[in-house]
Amino acid sequence: MRISEFCGVVCAVASAGAAFAEPSGEGIRFDGATAYSVSNAALGLKAESFSVAAWVKTPEPKRSQIFLSMGDPAREFTFYLYNGAVRMLVEGSPGTYGFATAAVPLADVWTHYLGTYDGKTVKVYQDGALKGKKAVAYARAGFSSPLMIGAAGGGNERALKGAMEDIRIWNRTLTDEEAKSVCSGRTDGRVTEGLIARWTGERVTDNGLDSLVAAGLSAEKFQPVATTLINGKADGFRGIWYFNQPLKDEYVYKYSGGLGTYCASHIPMAWYAPEVNKTFFCYGGTDTNNSTLLHMVSYYDHATGKVARPTLLLDKKTDDAHDNPVINLDDRGFIWIFSSSHGRGRPSYISRSVKPYDIAQFQLMWTGNFSYPQPMYYPGKGFLFLHTWYVAGRGDYMMTGNPDGTVWSERKQLSYFGDGHYQISAVWKNKKTGAAFNLHPKGKGLNWRTNVYYMESDDFGTTWKNVQGEVLATPLTNKVNAAQVLEYESKQRNVYLSDIQFDSAGHPIILFVLSKGFESGPANGPREWRIVRWTGTEWKEQFTGIVSGSNYDVGPVYIESDTTWRIIGPTQMGPQPYNPGGEVAMWLTEDAGATWRMDRQMTKDSERNHTYVRRPVNANPEFYGFWADGHGRKPSESRLYFCNQKGDVFRLPQTMNGDFAPPEPVFR
Repeated sequence: MRISEFCGVVCAVASAGAAFAEPSGEGIRFDGATAYSVSNAALGLKAESFSVAAWVKTPEPKRSQIFLSMGDPAREFTFYLYNGAVRMLVEGSPGTYGFATAAVPLADVWTHYLGTYDGKTVKVYQDGALKGKKAVAYARAGFSSPLMIGAAGGGNERALKGAMEDIRIWNRTLTDEEAKSVCSGRTDGRVTEGLIARWTGERVTDNGLDSLVAAGLSAEKFQPVATTLINGKADGFRGIWYFNQPLKDEYVYKYSGGLGTYCASHIPMAWYAPEVNKTFFCYGGTDTNNSTLLHMVSYYDHATGKVARPTLLLDKKTDDAHDNPVINLDDRGFIWIFSSSHGRGRPSYISRSVKPYDIAQFQLMWTGNFSYPQPMYYPGKGFLFLHTWYVAGRGDYMMTGNPDGTVWSERKQLSYFGDGHYQISAVWKNKKTGAAFNLHPKGKGLNWRTNVYYMESDDFGTTWKNVQGEVLATPLTNKVNAAQVLEYESKQRNVYLSDIQFDSAGHPIILFVLSKGFESGPANGPREWRIVRWTGTEWKEQFTGIVSGSNYDVGPVYIESDTTWRIIGPTQMGPQPYNPGGEVAMWLTEDAGATWRMDRQMTKDSERNHTYVRRPVNANPEFYGFWADGHGRKPSESRLYFCNQKGDVFRLPQTMNGDFAPPEPVFR
């Protein structure tokens, strides 16, 4: 039977003298989240001699993304965009690979790529012309993984965003002349010999790739994998339990506990929308076995006093709470979830609700990589997205996104000196963004963090200034610079940033914990809660008088007026003393931070430490703070809580029988 009978379509053959026949339609579309696979048992691709080809078009040619692959990256074979080139990579022997390269395509321009391997040399062609080759000796078993189309490995790593057309697979090595013929659109003659599969866009239904059939495979279908967004419903509220760095002492870990609202550098996790009188929030959830991190989205309806059954957005396929999500709302009411990754080993995602003020379903808007996300939506402008990107250590970066979140800028470095930073940020009246960050001194390891720096931008990230208004030359590359606020390195003190806010004049107020070292226990105390604020003429540091048990005791500061400020945090020793968190208390100053008093201890006699209190954007007095609990020294369940401005505490239901349920008052 002829190949064309299986394809269902014959691509247009180039007219006489034409170098190639560019696709005329949209091709096979890929959304940056969903990939497809065909088992090699059905495909029968031979590892010692094969060829792959496709027309490719992507709006993001500088982002690493996969066309075709078998196995994890750098295993079996990968045909992909990476590091400023298109690579045809083949694993010649176990653990040893080589690759040939061609130039990247122009954005949104159809470009034809073809890769071959003959057991000795890997080659790559672009628009019919040989562009690169590399000697790679074959000394391994045949392919064992399925053919992945539009991704690699587990299915969503480096997923393709854009389109492919006329995807072809051969069980032989094509010649230079045949490469030209394939690019020209030939579907007969020599180019059909050894052809074992071909897919084209005209076989795609409105529902996606489900109807695409591989030629000659007895109607073998693409199998969809890694549909990143689940858009399901959970049966209640359960937070992730997580630990970092085991220790050989009674405290067991450097930090641990119920970390569904972790960490201080994930901003924000809740957002009040006065238009619908609801507080939307996200958190790191899990299953009943705490086996994986689930990104969850819900809301508290202030009109009914009930919470909505949480939407299970996606499974991050890790139990690392550094991958927790954050939330934004735009000026049309669409809900945005930024799904983080800890380092560059896992993908990160940006998702948007399909309908305004609705958590029922989300759509994927961007796939790539970022850590410690801090996006903020500016009405009419779009997103100014501060985040960390892992280089040698942790660098401070930014991107901007248009109001629809469909176009994102190139990543821009703001600061990287020493071994990098942790940062926190906030927006003042949609007029400027301020960011505070500390320093990992060079060569001392990431457990040592010190100093305080501050920069701000009032032009959507185009220029950055220090608090005095002096323009900074970004990226900052020296630890002694015009953005420095406090110097603690010479005093051998660790600085843990908790929060940043502004007074009515837009002057920043930075809250942090100061300690003697990273290890848990009383030896590195006292762990002092301190504030440094800009008065308009100078930076003024103030000790609040609050002392807690762990470096990872985190709570926000609320600037309710220029004199009345409030702190809500786990400042009191809890059932696992000196582990992160404790009992939550409310502290008040009515003289702009000069003196503080405990207004109320909000939790007491708890079984587990309460951790990481978070402040919503536009915080409503009825949903003023949001946090989780968990045992500090062993795995445990984790419950979610919120409080009102008075300090009453409510627990979210662990199981729900309907779509809405009232929270449980636990401390009033």
